[in-house]
Amino acid sequence: MWAGVCVVVFLCVTGVVGVGMLYPRDSESREVRNLDGMWNFRADMSPTRNAGLKAAWFKQPLAKTGPVIPMPVPSSYNDVTQDISLRDFVGWVWYDRDFFVPQDWQNRRVVLRFGSANYYAIVWVNAQEVVQHNGGHLPFEAEINKYLHFGGSNLLTVAVNNTLTQHTLPPGTIQYQADTERYPDGYFVQNLQMDFFNYAGIHRHVRLYTTPTTYIDDVTVTTNISNGKAGIMQYQIDVGGSAQGSSIKVDVEDKDGNVVGTSTNFTGTVTVANANLWYPYTMMPNSPAYLYTLKMTLTSKAGTDVYRLPVGIRTIQVTDSQVLINNRPFYCHGIGKHEDADIRGRGLDYATIAKDFNMFKWLGVNCFRTSVYPYAEEIMDQADQEGIMVIDESPGIGITQDENFSNTSLFHHLEVMDELVRRDKNRPAVMMWSVANEPGSDKGISIPYFKSVIGHTRSLDPTRPVSFVSNKNYIDDKAVQFVDIICFNRYYAWYTDTGHTEVIQVQMASDMDGWRSKYNKPLFVTEYGAGSVAGLHRDPSSAFTEEYQVDFMAEYHKQFDSRIGKDLVGEMVWTFSDFITAQGVKRVVGNKKGVLTRQRQPKPAAFLLRQRYQALINRTAH
Repeated sequence: MWAGVCVVVFLCVTGVVGVGMLYPRDSESREVRNLDGMWNFRADMSPTRNAGLKAAWFKQPLAKTGPVIPMPVPSSYNDVTQDISLRDFVGWVWYDRDFFVPQDWQNRRVVLRFGSANYYAIVWVNAQEVVQHNGGHLPFEAEINKYLHFGGSNLLTVAVNNTLTQHTLPPGTIQYQADTERYPDGYFVQNLQMDFFNYAGIHRHVRLYTTPTTYIDDVTVTTNISNGKAGIMQYQIDVGGSAQGSSIKVDVEDKDGNVVGTSTNFTGTVTVANANLWYPYTMMPNSPAYLYTLKMTLTSKAGTDVYRLPVGIRTIQVTDSQVLINNRPFYCHGIGKHEDADIRGRGLDYATIAKDFNMFKWLGVNCFRTSVYPYAEEIMDQADQEGIMVIDESPGIGITQDENFSNTSLFHHLEVMDELVRRDKNRPAVMMWSVANEPGSDKGISIPYFKSVIGHTRSLDPTRPVSFVSNKNYIDDKAVQFVDIICFNRYYAWYTDTGHTEVIQVQMASDMDGWRSKYNKPLFVTEYGAGSVAGLHRDPSSAFTEEYQVDFMAEYHKQFDSRIGKDLVGEMVWTFSDFITAQGVKRVVGNKKGVLTRQRQPKPAAFLLRQRYQALINRTAH
């Protein structure tokens, strides 16, 4: 009921140029107000889940429609209460709260912005619909001036539906059971095509922000290096509102606020002499992750708009066997993770962000993959600031059924990549776009699908490599031909030959040789891992013990060491910490492949990884 019909086969849809969604930042001309906190909440428990839409709950305060409970925003509603029906709820949930807008905002542009809501959202202000958004994990916003009561109280209502269909990302299906002798009347379940819990709700910040009526709508920055010293910033600024007669001043400021470059063009180049380059912290321990500030000052009849964008000067190149950062070889000793905030589902949590980045540094991690959906902008900010590279991945997991490759699914996937690139295109930490994880890339129908998605992503950003993560054999994969770096997941001695770590080196060597001989592209092992239950021991080791996880990883490391500097450009253990999945006989309260527990306590495998990664940092050359 959400997705429209599309006749695209493998064409690129219109790009995102001029349709900006800059992260809200305070400035001399902009004001940001946070609407986080305790909201009123109600799940639509009707059999059809649409009683709230039919009765137009948005026309009055939610408390007048029936019982409500307090719900923190941002958060996943699943883990907040002791109600099992809410933990596993599928369908529409409703939120509302009051907010005030000062009278002096009336002559300004007022924008309502959601960091993300999972999965489909409808937003009303004072009983008038202002925006709908299809897709979790990425921001959406709307200008709301015409709906507001300036100088008075306003009612904000949000309906969120977490139902996954064959055309969502990730996809899923609803299964109804008609046998009333075995199931209650109207019984249904959400079947998932992913191996993690379907957390839902308003997951990230809700904000109001203001700009002048003529404003900086978007900016795209690409960087280069000249003669090894000079930093080159090429930029394009798009203006919203009435741009006639407007002018721009662009200042590049260093960390101390000194202006080191200036321009007065909407599209132009600024050169920074003797630039401090942005490096991952493992490549430049004394001065990593240097960020300049691109200060843009727009002057128009509507007044002055100022926006500041952090910018790192760095280049990324891919050869047939290496990734080069600023013309120097980079080897990723990384980790895959979920944006899973210990016991708080997937809601934004600053303490967990700080803890995770401290654990990255403790382990010696210099890159991570946003498995398997885009993470919060605040996490990406931290990666920019701390010098940790990111494989930025779309929520394209579970694309395995024929209908998942349909034109409707394709069009939505292209839209998602538009939104992801628009959001993260200026981030120095983003080293690569990943359009999917473990899709059915052995199917013939995957060829036009991924040719389109990868080609479209590359057209949006030609400065970074594009890939997807394969779990297919090099003989059978039909779509990896389109990628720049071959990313693949392998679980030898776990899902196959369980318990037999002696097969790992042989099977990995054969696999990697096959990829190289067929495609001659750099290799990146984006997942390998074994589950371990914290505190479970056996000697000799066996599956699910902490000892087995260590033995398992050590065998993979031997094979990786033989390929570093030849064709392997990165390794990522799966996974950073244990995480919750749907219930099933293969999982005991979630996935236990973490080198840390869900509460971020290290298992023995974490100490093995720390020893390895710290040694890699200390090498003079990889």
